Amino acid sequence: MEIFIILFGALFSVLNPIGTVPIFVSLTQDFTKKERSNLSIRTAINVFIILIISFFIGQYVLSFFGITISALRIAGGIIIASSGFSLLNGNFTKNRGINKKVEEDISTRNAIALTPLAMPMLAGPGSISLLIAFYQEHNSTQEILFASLSILVVSIVIFFILRSADYIARILGASGIVAVSRIIGFLTISIGIQYIISAILSIIRGI
Repeated sequence: MEIFIILFGALFSVLNPIGTVPIFVSLTQDFTKKERSNLSIRTAINVFIILIISFFIGQYVLSFFGITISALRIAGGIIIASSGFSLLNGNFTKNRGINKKVEEDISTRNAIALTPLAMPMLAGPGSISLLIAFYQEHNSTQEILFASLSILVVSIVIFFILRSADYIARILGASGIVAVSRIIGFLTISIGIQYIISAILSIIRGI
């Protein structure tokens, strides 16, 4: 159960679905309520697929390219911390790939469930590297089951948050969403720094 809580908290902080709310609302302002609900489901499913594939197959990608777990932790820590700084500085949208080209592609309504919503806005390099590193340390059958359950629950939470995006945006307001995103950003920076520290300590012990 501890594995479930740790991974859920880490994933929720890195994915930051609350920070995605204003972006989701702006992308779907011309959608009907049913279309928003369907888009929320497709986005959550896409996020789950991306994360679960990263969790189980990422290790083989590392082996193929000869990347050590310490190198992954440092790279992932930098990416995760960078995402946290983006949240603190209010540059979340810019750093998640919402550019002019993506905005032009939004006319294809079904496509945005994968890009840009599922990836890179939610399941980005930070969450992918986090899962790969997590699997390296927690790969017993029980730990894998709890980790998979955690990924599933995070995806379900994302669905409910996106489905309620209009209500959340109205309740929190722009300033409330910014405040929540910055709190999550601080936690995300802490997670990234902890990954870097763990990698450095691992390297020192191996010397």
